[in-house]
Amino acid sequence: MLILAHCPFGSLHPYAETGPIFLCADSCPRGGDETPAVPHILRASPDYLIKGYNAKERIVYGTGEVVKTPDISLKIEKTFENPEIAFLHVRSARNNCYQVRIERD
Repeated sequence: MLILAHCPFGSLHPYAETGPIFLCADSCPRGGDETPAVPHILRASPDYLIKGYNAKERIVYGTGEVVKTPDISLKIEKTFENPEIAFLHVRSARNNCYQVRIERD
């Protein structure tokens, strides 16, 4: 594995924290593109923090919630019902570590 610093935002602002990401040192299969199902990486923990952001990369308050892993898909659908939401972050429920960004279709 390789460990790198990553900021999952396009611009700097108070919520644009930088944190570690872990990458395969050798070639490995990419996940998530082939199916709308929850990617394998998000099956490792019993729950995750999901937050909604607007097009200006600001948190939409009231969207952050710790969600049990089996309920992630439903939370994504419900959060995207809000037209203000441009994308979601899925983060570790324990340490707030960035896992994945989910965008609208």
